[in-house]
Amino acid sequence: MEKELNFDHYLASVPLDKKQALLVKNFYHNFKKAGLENGYDEAYIRKNFKDLITHLTDELKSPSSFDPYHQALFSPIDYYQFGLDFMEILVDKPIVLEGKQNLETINHQLMKGHNVILLANHQTEADPQLISLALQDSFPEMAKKMIFVAGERVITDPLAVPFSKGRYLLCIYSKRYIDIPPELKLQKQLHNKKTMEQMGALLKEGGKIIYVAPSGGRDRKDESGNIQVAPFDPQSIEMFILMAKRAGTPTHFHTLALSTYNLLPPPDSIQIDLGEDRHCHKTKIGFYFGGAIDLEKYAHMSDKHSIRQERAKDLTEEVSRHYRTLK
Repeated sequence: MEKELNFDHYLASVPLDKKQALLVKNFYHNFKKAGLENGYDEAYIRKNFKDLITHLTDELKSPSSFDPYHQALFSPIDYYQFGLDFMEILVDKPIVLEGKQNLETINHQLMKGHNVILLANHQTEADPQLISLALQDSFPEMAKKMIFVAGERVITDPLAVPFSKGRYLLCIYSKRYIDIPPELKLQKQLHNKKTMEQMGALLKEGGKIIYVAPSGGRDRKDESGNIQVAPFDPQSIEMFILMAKRAGTPTHFHTLALSTYNLLPPPDSIQIDLGEDRHCHKTKIGFYFGGAIDLEKYAHMSDKHSIRQERAKDLTEEVSRHYRTLK
Protein backbone atom coordinates (compact mmCIF):
# COMPACT_ATOMS: atom_id res chain seq x y z
CA MET A 1 0.00 0.00 0.00
CA GLU A 2 2.86 2.36 0.85
CA LYS A 3 4.47 1.71 -2.55
CA GLU A 4 1.18 2.52 -4.26
CA LEU A 5 0.88 5.77 -2.33
CA ASN A 6 4.46 6.64 -3.25
CA PHE A 7 3.78 6.07 -6.95
CA ASP A 8 0.62 8.19 -6.79
CA HIS A 9 2.75 10.87 -5.17
CA TYR A 10 5.22 10.52 -8.05
CA LEU A 11 2.41 10.93 -10.58
CA ALA A 12 1.20 14.01 -8.72
CA SER A 13 4.68 15.55 -9.09
CA VAL A 14 4.56 15.37 -12.90
CA PRO A 15 3.88 18.84 -14.42
CA LEU A 16 0.43 18.16 -15.89
CA ASP A 17 -2.73 20.21 -15.94
CA LYS A 18 -5.72 18.90 -14.00
CA LYS A 19 -7.29 17.06 -16.95
CA GLN A 20 -4.02 15.45 -18.04
CA ALA A 21 -3.18 14.41 -14.47
CA LEU A 22 -6.51 12.62 -14.08
CA LEU A 23 -6.16 10.89 -17.46
CA VAL A 24 -2.64 9.68 -16.62
CA LYS A 25 -3.58 8.49 -13.13
CA ASN A 26 -6.61 6.55 -14.43
CA PHE A 27 -4.51 5.08 -17.24
CA TYR A 28 -1.86 3.92 -14.78
CA HIS A 29 -4.32 2.16 -12.47
CA ASN A 30 -5.99 0.46 -15.46
CA PHE A 31 -2.59 -0.52 -16.84
CA LYS A 32 -1.37 -1.88 -13.51
CA LYS A 33 -4.55 -3.92 -12.96
CA ALA A 34 -4.33 -5.47 -16.44
CA GLY A 35 -0.62 -6.18 -16.09
CA LEU A 36 -1.04 -7.91 -12.74
CA GLU A 37 -3.87 -10.02 -14.18
CA ASN A 38 -1.50 -10.98 -16.98
CA GLY A 39 1.13 -12.21 -14.52
CA TYR A 40 3.62 -9.34 -14.75
CA ASP A 41 5.63 -8.17 -11.75
CA GLU A 42 4.39 -4.91 -10.24
CA ALA A 43 7.87 -3.37 -10.29
CA TYR A 44 8.17 -4.11 -14.03
CA ILE A 45 4.74 -2.59 -14.67
CA ARG A 46 5.73 0.56 -12.78
CA LYS A 47 9.06 0.76 -14.61
CA ASN A 48 7.37 0.74 -18.02
CA PHE A 49 4.76 3.29 -16.99
CA LYS A 50 7.46 5.48 -15.48
CA ASP A 51 9.25 5.38 -18.85
CA LEU A 52 6.05 6.66 -20.45
CA ILE A 53 5.84 9.47 -17.89
CA THR A 54 9.44 10.44 -18.61
CA HIS A 55 8.74 10.61 -22.35
CA LEU A 56 5.48 12.49 -21.72
CA THR A 57 7.26 15.06 -19.54
CA ASP A 58 9.90 15.60 -22.22
CA GLU A 59 7.14 16.01 -24.80
CA LEU A 60 5.32 18.63 -22.74
CA LYS A 61 8.56 20.58 -22.24
CA SER A 62 9.55 20.40 -25.91
CA PRO A 63 6.78 19.18 -28.26
CA SER A 64 7.94 16.98 -31.13
CA SER A 65 7.34 17.85 -34.77
CA PHE A 66 6.73 15.15 -37.34
CA ASP A 67 7.81 15.38 -40.97
CA PRO A 68 5.38 14.16 -43.65
CA TYR A 69 7.45 10.95 -43.63
CA HIS A 70 8.60 10.26 -40.08
CA GLN A 71 11.37 7.72 -39.65
CA ALA A 72 11.41 5.60 -36.51
CA LEU A 73 13.76 6.67 -33.71
CA PHE A 74 15.93 3.89 -32.30
CA SER A 75 18.61 6.01 -30.61
CA PRO A 76 19.57 7.57 -28.29
CA ILE A 77 16.19 6.31 -27.05
CA ASP A 78 14.75 3.19 -28.67
CA TYR A 79 11.13 4.31 -28.94
CA TYR A 80 10.30 1.24 -31.02
CA GLN A 81 11.27 -1.18 -28.26
CA PHE A 82 9.69 1.04 -25.61
CA GLY A 83 6.34 0.76 -27.41
CA LEU A 84 6.58 -3.02 -27.71
CA ASP A 85 7.62 -3.53 -24.08
CA PHE A 86 4.79 -1.31 -22.85
CA MET A 87 1.98 -2.84 -24.89
CA GLU A 88 3.16 -6.43 -24.44
CA ILE A 89 2.17 -6.16 -20.77
CA LEU A 90 -1.49 -6.05 -21.88
CA VAL A 91 -1.38 -8.92 -24.39
CA ASP A 92 -2.86 -12.28 -23.39
CA LYS A 93 -0.59 -14.67 -25.26
CA PRO A 94 -0.35 -16.55 -27.52
CA ILE A 95 -1.22 -14.05 -30.23
CA VAL A 96 -3.53 -15.46 -32.90
CA LEU A 97 -1.93 -15.19 -36.34
CA GLU A 98 -3.90 -16.42 -39.36
CA GLY A 99 -2.93 -16.33 -43.03
CA LYS A 100 0.70 -17.38 -42.46
CA GLN A 101 1.03 -18.58 -46.04
CA ASN A 102 -0.04 -15.12 -47.21
CA LEU A 103 2.56 -13.61 -44.89
CA GLU A 104 5.21 -15.77 -46.54
CA THR A 105 4.04 -14.47 -49.92
CA ILE A 106 4.20 -10.87 -48.68
CA ASN A 107 7.71 -11.41 -47.34
CA HIS A 108 8.80 -12.88 -50.68
CA GLN A 109 7.31 -9.91 -52.55
CA LEU A 110 9.23 -7.48 -50.34
CA MET A 111 12.48 -9.39 -50.78
CA LYS A 112 12.08 -9.01 -54.56
CA GLY A 113 11.89 -5.24 -54.14
CA HIS A 114 8.14 -5.10 -54.68
CA ASN A 115 5.79 -3.04 -52.49
CA VAL A 116 2.90 -4.31 -50.39
CA ILE A 117 -0.02 -2.17 -49.25
CA LEU A 118 -2.19 -3.60 -46.46
CA LEU A 119 -5.81 -2.43 -46.54
CA ALA A 120 -6.86 -2.99 -42.96
CA ASN A 121 -9.31 -2.20 -40.24
CA HIS A 122 -8.11 -0.18 -37.25
CA GLN A 123 -9.19 -0.57 -33.62
CA THR A 124 -6.71 0.88 -31.11
CA GLU A 125 -3.97 3.49 -30.87
CA ALA A 126 -1.61 0.59 -30.18
CA ASP A 127 -2.25 -1.30 -33.44
CA PRO A 128 1.29 -0.64 -34.83
CA GLN A 129 2.90 -2.05 -31.69
CA LEU A 130 0.50 -5.01 -31.57
CA ILE A 131 1.15 -5.90 -35.22
CA SER A 132 4.88 -5.86 -34.52
CA LEU A 133 4.46 -8.09 -31.47
CA ALA A 134 2.63 -10.58 -33.70
CA LEU A 135 5.34 -10.52 -36.38
CA GLN A 136 8.58 -10.00 -34.46
CA ASP A 137 9.50 -13.68 -34.08
CA SER A 138 8.81 -14.84 -37.65
CA PHE A 139 9.27 -11.61 -39.64
CA PRO A 140 11.36 -9.20 -37.51
CA GLU A 141 12.31 -6.89 -40.41
CA MET A 142 8.69 -6.58 -41.51
CA ALA A 143 7.67 -5.92 -37.90
CA LYS A 144 10.20 -3.12 -37.51
CA LYS A 145 10.06 -1.45 -40.93
CA MET A 146 6.32 -1.45 -41.65
CA ILE A 147 5.14 2.05 -42.55
CA PHE A 148 1.83 3.28 -41.10
CA VAL A 149 -0.42 5.95 -42.55
CA ALA A 150 -1.04 8.01 -39.41
CA GLY A 151 -3.60 10.66 -38.60
CA GLU A 152 -3.10 13.94 -36.79
CA ARG A 153 -4.07 12.75 -33.32
CA VAL A 154 -1.26 10.23 -32.77
CA ILE A 155 1.36 12.87 -33.58
CA THR A 156 -0.19 15.67 -31.49
CA ASP A 157 -1.60 13.99 -28.36
CA PRO A 158 1.35 14.11 -25.89
CA LEU A 159 0.44 10.70 -24.45
CA ALA A 160 0.45 9.07 -27.90
CA VAL A 161 3.54 10.78 -29.31
CA PRO A 162 6.19 8.62 -27.52
CA PHE A 163 4.71 5.52 -29.18
CA SER A 164 4.50 7.24 -32.58
CA LYS A 165 8.15 8.32 -32.44
CA GLY A 166 9.20 4.67 -32.66
CA ARG A 167 7.35 3.99 -35.93
CA TYR A 168 7.76 4.76 -39.61
CA LEU A 169 4.82 7.05 -40.37
CA LEU A 170 3.28 8.76 -43.35
CA CYS A 171 1.57 11.60 -41.50
CA ILE A 172 -1.64 12.84 -43.03
CA TYR A 173 -4.57 15.00 -41.94
CA SER A 174 -7.83 13.13 -42.44
CA LYS A 175 -10.92 14.66 -44.00
CA ARG A 176 -12.54 14.48 -40.56
CA TYR A 177 -10.16 17.05 -39.02
CA ILE A 178 -8.65 18.94 -41.95
CA ASP A 179 -10.76 22.09 -41.43
CA ILE A 180 -10.39 22.14 -37.63
CA PRO A 181 -9.49 24.92 -37.05
CA PRO A 182 -10.50 26.52 -40.37
CA GLU A 183 -7.50 28.86 -40.51
CA LEU A 184 -5.11 25.88 -40.70
CA LYS A 185 -6.92 24.09 -43.51
CA LEU A 186 -4.61 25.32 -46.30
CA GLN A 187 -1.50 24.49 -44.25
CA LYS A 188 -2.81 20.97 -43.63
CA GLN A 189 -3.62 20.50 -47.32
CA LEU A 190 -0.05 21.48 -48.25
CA HIS A 191 1.26 19.03 -45.66
CA ASN A 192 -0.87 16.26 -47.17
CA LYS A 193 0.49 17.09 -50.62
CA LYS A 194 4.06 16.66 -49.32
CA THR A 195 3.06 13.36 -47.68
CA MET A 196 1.72 12.07 -50.99
CA GLU A 197 4.96 13.08 -52.71
CA GLN A 198 6.96 11.21 -50.07
CA MET A 199 4.74 8.16 -50.48
CA GLY A 200 5.26 8.23 -54.23
CA ALA A 201 9.04 8.33 -53.74
CA LEU A 202 8.93 5.42 -51.29
CA LEU A 203 6.81 3.30 -53.62
CA LYS A 204 9.11 4.09 -56.52
CA GLU A 205 12.10 2.99 -54.42
CA GLY A 206 10.38 -0.35 -53.73
CA GLY A 207 10.57 -2.96 -50.99
CA LYS A 208 8.08 -1.05 -48.80
CA ILE A 209 5.14 -2.40 -46.79
CA ILE A 210 2.51 0.19 -45.90
CA TYR A 211 -0.46 -0.21 -43.56
CA VAL A 212 -3.49 1.98 -44.19
CA ALA A 213 -6.99 1.97 -42.72
CA PRO A 214 -9.21 3.13 -45.62
CA SER A 215 -12.07 3.78 -43.19
CA GLY A 216 -10.16 6.79 -41.86
CA GLY A 217 -10.70 5.85 -38.21
CA ARG A 218 -11.12 3.17 -35.59
CA ASP A 219 -13.86 0.54 -35.49
CA ARG A 220 -16.59 1.13 -32.93
CA LYS A 221 -19.54 -0.68 -31.41
CA ASP A 222 -23.00 -0.47 -32.94
CA GLU A 223 -26.22 0.19 -31.02
CA SER A 224 -26.31 -3.47 -29.97
CA GLY A 225 -22.82 -3.31 -28.50
CA ASN A 226 -21.20 -5.35 -31.30
CA ILE A 227 -17.90 -4.20 -32.78
CA GLN A 228 -18.26 -3.44 -36.48
CA VAL A 229 -15.51 -3.04 -39.06
CA ALA A 230 -15.81 0.56 -40.23
CA PRO A 231 -16.66 0.81 -43.96
CA PHE A 232 -13.72 1.48 -46.29
CA ASP A 233 -13.73 4.79 -48.15
CA PRO A 234 -13.78 4.19 -51.94
CA GLN A 235 -11.76 7.34 -52.65
CA SER A 236 -9.04 6.37 -50.19
CA ILE A 237 -8.55 2.97 -51.85
CA GLU A 238 -8.54 4.55 -55.31
CA MET A 239 -5.86 7.03 -54.25
CA PHE A 240 -3.51 4.25 -53.13
CA ILE A 241 -4.09 2.30 -56.33
CA LEU A 242 -3.28 5.37 -58.44
CA MET A 243 -0.17 6.12 -56.34
CA ALA A 244 1.04 2.56 -56.83
CA LYS A 245 0.50 2.72 -60.60
CA ARG A 246 2.33 6.03 -60.92
CA ALA A 247 5.33 4.69 -58.96
CA GLY A 248 5.97 2.06 -61.61
CA THR A 249 7.28 -0.49 -59.09
CA PRO A 250 5.29 -3.74 -58.75
CA THR A 251 2.87 -3.20 -55.85
CA HIS A 252 0.62 -5.83 -54.30
CA PHE A 253 -2.50 -5.12 -52.26
CA HIS A 254 -3.49 -7.43 -49.41
CA THR A 255 -6.17 -7.22 -46.75
CA LEU A 256 -5.45 -7.34 -43.03
CA ALA A 257 -8.06 -7.96 -40.36
CA LEU A 258 -7.09 -7.28 -36.79
CA SER A 259 -8.86 -7.91 -33.49
CA THR A 260 -7.36 -5.63 -30.83
CA TYR A 261 -10.35 -3.55 -29.70
CA ASN A 262 -10.60 -4.61 -26.05
CA LEU A 263 -6.93 -3.99 -25.29
CA LEU A 264 -7.37 -0.21 -25.55
CA PRO A 265 -10.90 0.63 -26.70
CA PRO A 266 -11.57 3.95 -28.42
CA PRO A 267 -14.13 6.38 -26.96
CA ASP A 268 -17.73 5.39 -27.71
CA SER A 269 -18.07 8.37 -30.03
CA ILE A 270 -15.67 10.43 -32.11
CA GLN A 271 -14.27 13.35 -30.12
CA ILE A 272 -12.61 16.45 -31.51
CA ASP A 273 -10.56 17.49 -28.49
CA LEU A 274 -7.30 15.75 -27.64
CA GLY A 275 -6.96 13.81 -24.41
CA GLU A 276 -9.16 10.72 -24.45
CA ASP A 277 -9.49 8.28 -21.55
CA ARG A 278 -7.34 5.17 -21.90
CA HIS A 279 -9.10 2.15 -20.41
CA CYS A 280 -6.84 -0.81 -21.09
CA HIS A 281 -7.36 -4.51 -20.40
CA LYS A 282 -5.52 -7.82 -20.54
CA THR A 283 -6.70 -9.00 -23.95
CA LYS A 284 -6.33 -11.78 -26.48
CA ILE A 285 -5.45 -10.26 -29.86
CA GLY A 286 -5.43 -11.67 -33.39
CA PHE A 287 -4.48 -10.87 -36.98
CA TYR A 288 -5.57 -12.33 -40.31
CA PHE A 289 -3.37 -11.54 -43.32
CA GLY A 290 -5.40 -11.99 -46.49
CA GLY A 291 -4.31 -13.02 -49.96
CA ALA A 292 -3.45 -10.65 -52.80
CA ILE A 293 -6.37 -8.54 -54.03
CA ASP A 294 -7.34 -8.93 -57.68
CA LEU A 295 -7.59 -5.32 -58.88
CA GLU A 296 -8.68 -6.44 -62.36
CA LYS A 297 -11.83 -8.05 -60.97
CA TYR A 298 -13.87 -4.96 -61.79
CA ALA A 299 -12.40 -4.28 -65.25
CA HIS A 300 -15.67 -5.29 -66.92
CA MET A 301 -17.49 -2.39 -65.25
CA SER A 302 -17.45 0.82 -67.28
CA ASP A 303 -18.59 3.30 -64.64
CA LYS A 304 -15.67 4.46 -62.45
CA HIS A 305 -17.93 5.45 -59.57
CA SER A 306 -19.54 2.01 -59.50
CA ILE A 307 -16.12 0.31 -59.63
CA ARG A 308 -14.89 2.26 -56.60
CA GLN A 309 -18.06 1.70 -54.61
CA GLU A 310 -18.22 -2.04 -55.35
CA ARG A 311 -14.51 -2.54 -54.65
CA ALA A 312 -14.71 -0.76 -51.29
CA LYS A 313 -17.80 -2.75 -50.34
CA ASP A 314 -16.17 -6.07 -51.26
CA LEU A 315 -12.96 -5.29 -49.37
CA THR A 316 -14.87 -4.17 -46.27
CA GLU A 317 -16.82 -7.43 -46.38
CA GLU A 318 -13.62 -9.49 -46.79
CA VAL A 319 -11.96 -7.85 -43.80
CA SER A 320 -15.19 -8.23 -41.80
CA ARG A 321 -15.30 -11.93 -42.67
CA HIS A 322 -11.72 -12.47 -41.56
CA TYR A 323 -12.41 -10.41 -38.43
CA ARG A 324 -15.31 -12.70 -37.52
CA THR A 325 -12.93 -15.66 -37.91
CA LEU A 326 -10.60 -14.07 -35.37
CA LYS A 327 -13.48 -13.39 -33.00
